[in-house]
Amino acid sequence: MVVTASEFKAKCLALFDRVRDRGETIVITKRGKVVARVLPPADTDEKPWRRVRGTATWNGDPFAPAIDEADIDALK
Repeated sequence: MVVTASEFKAKCLALFDRVRDRGETIVITKRGKVVARVLPPADTDEKPWRRVRGTATWNGDPFAPAIDEADIDALK
């Protein structure tokens, strides 16, 4: 569904309900150009931090000391 920005402004709450209930995507235009899209949620039960699971890597030694041995002696 394509709506103008002024129409979206006037009917935004009803349009949000339509996206939620029907799963439609709404394209909002201003002067004939697309400025935004309102999409239904992908999964409302998904935790946001689960989307980044498996994307990080560890490049160091997890058992290496955090500071050098010489720095430990300097703190004494």
